[in-house]
Amino acid sequence: MRTQILSDNTDTTANSTQLAILKKNFPNCFDKNGAFVPHKMMEIVGKSDLDLSRESYSLNWLGKSYARLLANENPQTLLKEDKEYNAKEANKNSQNILIKGDNLEVLKHLKNAYSEKIKMIYIDPPYNTGNDGFVYNDDRKFTAGQLSKLAGIELDEAKRILEFTASKSNSHSAWLTFMYPRLYIARELLREDGVIFISIDENEIAQLKMLCDEVFGEENFIETISWNKRIPKNDKGIGNIHEYILLYVNNSKIKHEFMMRKEGLSDVYDLTEQLKKKKISLEDAEKQVKMLYKKNAYDRGITLYNSLDDTYRLWGKINMSWPNAETFGSRYEILHPMTKKPVKIPDRGWRWTEDTFDKAAKRNNGKYEKIITLHDGSFRCGKIWFAQDEKTQPSSITYLDDVNDFLLRSILSTKSDGGVEVENLFEGKSYFSYPKPTKLIQTLLNSINSTQNDLILDFFAGSGTTAHAVMALNAQDGGSRRFITVQIDEPTDPKSEARKAGYETIFDITKARIEKAAAKIKKDETLVSLETDTGFKIFQTTPLFEGYLEEIDDLEEGQILFNGSDLSDEQLGTLLTTWKTYDGIALTEELSPLKFGSYTAYTYGKNVYCMDKDFSSEALRALIKALDEDPTFQPSKLVLFGYNFDSRFLREIAEGLKSYKNKKSIELDVVVRY
Repeated sequence: MRTQILSDNTDTTANSTQLAILKKNFPNCFDKNGAFVPHKMMEIVGKSDLDLSRESYSLNWLGKSYARLLANENPQTLLKEDKEYNAKEANKNSQNILIKGDNLEVLKHLKNAYSEKIKMIYIDPPYNTGNDGFVYNDDRKFTAGQLSKLAGIELDEAKRILEFTASKSNSHSAWLTFMYPRLYIARELLREDGVIFISIDENEIAQLKMLCDEVFGEENFIETISWNKRIPKNDKGIGNIHEYILLYVNNSKIKHEFMMRKEGLSDVYDLTEQLKKKKISLEDAEKQVKMLYKKNAYDRGITLYNSLDDTYRLWGKINMSWPNAETFGSRYEILHPMTKKPVKIPDRGWRWTEDTFDKAAKRNNGKYEKIITLHDGSFRCGKIWFAQDEKTQPSSITYLDDVNDFLLRSILSTKSDGGVEVENLFEGKSYFSYPKPTKLIQTLLNSINSTQNDLILDFFAGSGTTAHAVMALNAQDGGSRRFITVQIDEPTDPKSEARKAGYETIFDITKARIEKAAAKIKKDETLVSLETDTGFKIFQTTPLFEGYLEEIDDLEEGQILFNGSDLSDEQLGTLLTTWKTYDGIALTEELSPLKFGSYTAYTYGKNVYCMDKDFSSEALRALIKALDEDPTFQPSKLVLFGYNFDSRFLREIAEGLKSYKNKKSIELDVVVRY
């Protein structure tokens, strides 16, 4: 048996992930004092025949060194569970999560438990328009000397950085300093096949593209998507109706194919399913489907035309386009199947020859001789649609059931309005400016073929659109996607309608929107899958206990030192939630109580946590007996809250674990945390 007593203070000082990776993989590049030796690394790289360039194209700004420091600094908060809310029937088994807190702190807490677990990240960060309220607000306390040492920069630069971080700046440098550490940690959370979508507008698109090239790698850039938001904004004398969505993958060596359905298809299918259940007549059903198309102004590429037969099977016609007669002339004639007269339109030529029509019909098992009369007197021959006479051009048609997904377009347009969606949930009240529509997020979710058990992260939750979209899409297609959304408890404007309605923070609105969306989904009998998870658990970041983790250089007279043995049960629970996440246990996983005599420990997987006081010799004997005799008990880590274990008893535990029989050959690390 290997038993180690390790002192492990998980949150004391900043660390460097990159440095840890180097030390692990290239220990020969460090001297005995731990200093990095550059020329040894150069020797290794040189032997690999890599081209070492001293010049490169990069993005630099005042505060970049500080941003790197923040990306690697340990969290300065704890994670607390809302146990009362999470115990509710709708939430107790939910795998969805809403977290209140600064998203940088939250991302740091998630880093271990969710490393390489996220399939898709969507974020809609501050655009830094000058009117969106963004300012860099950082309450971390560094002296210029501390920052200079920690970030490895000159004292003068450290002073300039601290000046701008304290000034609540909204400059490009401030925005980049804000975004860099968040994106850096986000990359660590992505699965190998993971993707990230980032909404942005023209104010920071150039800076964001270069920043993402650095963080995710230029080779992992896929596309800048233009999204038609439909609502024009008077932007410098022009009606701006678009924003951008940057798309990056975690690993471009994995084949990615982003697909989407023709807009409107899902709505048509949903509506026809409702009409079937209501047993609406064919004639009335056709009218309702046509009204749906007209109302939403769907792409004319799919035009509904007498689209339902007795079994409500859908088919539509794909409108053809054709060049001017100047290009093709009128060389080709198509005979109308009933009048037998040439189908001609003055001054127009045909894009397809008759031979092409024939091939298309045969390819789809169609025959010109087989003429089906439609309800309005027009005709369908195989896969070609003809009007009542030869005066209207024919079109190719296909069953909507047979319409395949196609590649995600670099220009997207969603007909739904995110603001109206929110208003419909909040009884006509609008508490957000220009929230994203759920249809947009669902399009992105569908594009990555996200269906079963994928984890979706949005750490700028805002109005809660991503959570709503995930639940709604699961209800539509029976998927089991899970969401993690993060929103800081930013106060609402005291004069706003939201505050008047009792929503004191943006987080309160986020929470309410997800709850209202869940309730609406559950009432919609046409959508709800029996497996749809419409609950969610709530966690929040909370300040460190007073004095906890403080470094004391000079003990002042009368100063009271932190005493962890005075923590309440609730505080110990908060510490336990923080530690389990640090140890790689997902927030939705419950720790189970485990009895050693009369002492209660907590366990999940191979981790055992002893947080409470009064761990006795009896408890130690019960622990050793379980190690020897219980075949299901095979822990690899025993974590002790050091403040509740005096040094004498820690020695007794160490001796007891070293001397027992260890019939199961368990390698156990005993970790003492403070």
